This record gives sequence, C-alpha cells and structure tokens, in this order.
Amino acid sequence: MSRSRKKTLIGGVAVGRSERHEKRLANRKAQCHVRVALATDSNRDVLPHLREISNVWTMAKDGKHYFDPYLYPKEMRK
Repeated sequence: MSRSRKKTLIGGVAVGRSERHEKRLANRKAQCHVRVALATDSNRDVLPHLREISNVWTMAKDGKHYFDPYLYPKEMRK
C-alpha cells in the first residue's frame, strides 16, 4: 500500500477535516423539531426541513475543491 495514490485530488476548503460530528448534531436537532411538530401541530403537512434548522456555512468546512495534481504532487498520497 505504500505506492497507492488518490484517483482525484478533492479536499475541503477550510481548516476542518471532517463535518461528521456537526452533521450528526444537525440531524438530531432536526429529528427533535419534527417530533415536537408532529406531537403539537394538527397540521402535519408542514414539517421543518433540515436546511431551516441548521446552516451548512457554520460547519467546519466550506465545501470541497479540486486541486491540480501537477501543482500539489504530495497531496496525491493517501
């Protein structure tokens, strides 16, 4: 495995390495809001969406970006 390389060089834009923890918290918050809405409202057609509850711009990464493998040869390693 010492010679393995990434096929495409795509990485996060900001400092954060992973958004796993933040996504879990956002989904838990969304589930709680949906549960409360189902228990209290008589109109069940209108439920909150995940984007209404959490903001993806406040998470650790701001998205992903493709890096040129010729400019960043060391980044192609796994």
